[in-house]
Amino acid sequence: MPRFLSKPCPSSFSRLWLGVLCLCAPAVLRAQTAGPPAPDAEELRLKPVRTLGAHAKPDAKPAMVLSAKRLSSQVDQQASAEGEAELRYGELLLRAQRLSYDQTEDLARASGDVQISHSGNRFRGPELQLYVSRFEGEFLDPSYFFSQTGGGGRAKRVSFLDAKHVQAEQGNYTSCPIVADQEPAWQIMASKLDMDFENNQGVATDAVLRFQGVPILAAPTLSFPLGSGRKSGWLPPKIGLDNRSGFEFGLPYYWNIAPQRDATLTPFIMTKRGVGLDSEFRYLEPEHKGQINLDLLPTDRVADRSRWALHLMNDGQLLRDWQYRVRAERVSDDDYWKDLPDRVQSQTERLLIADLQLNRRRELSWGELQAYGRIQQWQALQGLDPSVQFQTPYQRTPQLGLRLTTAADEAVLAGYSPWGRSARLEGAVEVEYNRFDLSPDALVEQLQTGQRVHLLGHVSAPMGGPGWWLIPRVAVNAAAYALDRPQLDGRTSMNRTIPTFSIDNGWIFERDTQLLGRELRQTLEPRLLFVNTPYRRQDSPNFDSAPKDFNFDSIYTDNLFNGIDRVSDARQLTAGAISRWINPQKGEEVLRLGLVQRYLFRDQQITADGVPQTQRFSDLLLLGATHLTERWWADGTLQYNSETGRSERTVLRARYSPGPFRTVSAAYRLARGQSEQVELAWQWPLFGQGPLPGQPRAAANAGGSTCSGAWYSAGRVQYSLRDKRFTDSVVGFEYDAGCWVLRTGIERLSTGRAETNTRLMLQLELVGLSQLGSNALKVLRDNIPGYRQLSADRSASLEAPYD
Repeated sequence: MPRFLSKPCPSSFSRLWLGVLCLCAPAVLRAQTAGPPAPDAEELRLKPVRTLGAHAKPDAKPAMVLSAKRLSSQVDQQASAEGEAELRYGELLLRAQRLSYDQTEDLARASGDVQISHSGNRFRGPELQLYVSRFEGEFLDPSYFFSQTGGGGRAKRVSFLDAKHVQAEQGNYTSCPIVADQEPAWQIMASKLDMDFENNQGVATDAVLRFQGVPILAAPTLSFPLGSGRKSGWLPPKIGLDNRSGFEFGLPYYWNIAPQRDATLTPFIMTKRGVGLDSEFRYLEPEHKGQINLDLLPTDRVADRSRWALHLMNDGQLLRDWQYRVRAERVSDDDYWKDLPDRVQSQTERLLIADLQLNRRRELSWGELQAYGRIQQWQALQGLDPSVQFQTPYQRTPQLGLRLTTAADEAVLAGYSPWGRSARLEGAVEVEYNRFDLSPDALVEQLQTGQRVHLLGHVSAPMGGPGWWLIPRVAVNAAAYALDRPQLDGRTSMNRTIPTFSIDNGWIFERDTQLLGRELRQTLEPRLLFVNTPYRRQDSPNFDSAPKDFNFDSIYTDNLFNGIDRVSDARQLTAGAISRWINPQKGEEVLRLGLVQRYLFRDQQITADGVPQTQRFSDLLLLGATHLTERWWADGTLQYNSETGRSERTVLRARYSPGPFRTVSAAYRLARGQSEQVELAWQWPLFGQGPLPGQPRAAANAGGSTCSGAWYSAGRVQYSLRDKRFTDSVVGFEYDAGCWVLRTGIERLSTGRAETNTRLMLQLELVGLSQLGSNALKVLRDNIPGYRQLSADRSASLEAPYD
């Protein structure tokens, strides 16, 4: 047996690397004894454990590498290592003070500060026996860390059943650091822990969940997922408290029906209203996918009636490539959105849609043909107060249409420069039939219903070069109406045809410049849009048109209205320009300034308020945005009326973010004669030292047992200067102890001029396990610009160092 020597290092003792001992390939060892390698032979080097075997063939057996200060070996029999012994085999890294390996039985025995790393999971204890290739064996009194969950613990004994199954006896599980003679801040204690990584399931037998030494949950068996996959079982309870429903407690059960289907059933109790059930069913089939939510409150003691909410969301494919889409939401009564706001999913909480759409697209050599149909209905939650009631949109029962579109250059039609593109004719034609009915919740003054057939068409010839574009365009809007009730002049039928001609021209200029000592590239992007639309009488009912918001996008359109029923007459020129300062290395926009204004060559008769527009110059739109430093962002828009000399609409925003979990933003919004409000939002540490992003997990979790965490404040406050009152606001506090985070706060939602819904938020996050209580994290994330979850950077990683 050869002896391997090395020169001693200046340190107190030297580490003797013994080369590569391939016990599974003795020929390699024999080659080592034959003499020194040839000068051009590739030098053998030990590689980190995660790169060994990375490029091996799927069926190839990994090489085994053994190193230590002292090593003795019998070829094809056994090897003994002593002093910082290390064994590597595929993804397995085994370290110990003393280690022996019996090759005939494939059995490794280790003692003295034994450490194992396998597939990112880590174990440490005094004594181990392990069948290496099968990864079967026993570990006495070890501590462990599971990379998939970011948690670990300590047990009396750990049995390795194979690489995907681990069993711990008399063990615990926590994401807090394991400190001798000190109980973690939270832990699951069990007589047996079964970790099935193959099926993403952990099962604790005779389990007790303890927080700060206090049992908060006990169960004969407690199961939990080991990663982001799904499994059936009880989820953490949902807890809420508000001034309308009182204290609410819900206990969700997740049912993993099949790989493509699941359901969640949540029985709940409200101290003021009673007992109910929330349910959610999801499916993902090859040609269909969707979600159904049904929330039931059979007997509401406050309202003295049954309450329910239904939400459908389905998409799929039918025969002959027909696509369908369903979006529907209905609730039991007009006050549901006030009393149970969490169960209303619509963005317009007082206007709920039921929408069924069918469409079929066919690609042609010259463009696309699309046929479509639709049925659209509304539920308006009007209430009994006439001052807050509103006109409901018309229902489409049905809508049928056919659309032909040429193969257009979408970048040109969107107003971007068509680099090196030659001109060609492009266009589209749309023919559509609609039957308009009233919702059952429509106001009594809403009477008119009827039918409409319309035709929309346009043809354009986009042209341009590397820094410019020119798009002449001719469009037509034609419609015919058949009404159910006569107009004031007695007519029940009418029609009109409105042509529009426009020319859109834009340029892009660039130059290198400096700003505040920084080398930047500046652009100048002027744009002109000329529109000529003749006046046509439009006294038909307005079924689906609404004025567009006046902003930098809508001012470059040829019609002031969305929809079909109203087309603004115009002979006008829109002129504007934007200048950008861009970091050429990063492509980052540092500063943007812009202005735009519209000029009318004649009075405009068709306007949003019905009053003819005689003012030649429109309001001036100004915009600005800056990101001069990594810490500061600011942007704003201003609609300035030159005749009155004041702003009609203003939005100003700024945000300061000097570091992780430190952000403050402020906003001011003005709509003259409608609203004026200020807003302040923040996330900021108050006191204490919390974990830092990128900090090793053990250090990050240190606060879990030492109570040396940090307090943070987070919130958003809105104040109406017009009404002199606070509107929708949320204020919360967070305590980050490393392995657990506590969130508490108050959310205030306006449900009327004199009505509010105030909710108390309380959530305990056990990092690496689950979140208990109300969903305060979602509320903070949705309301605070730049908000970051305190525990986001503490997710486990396979790249975490072994220690």
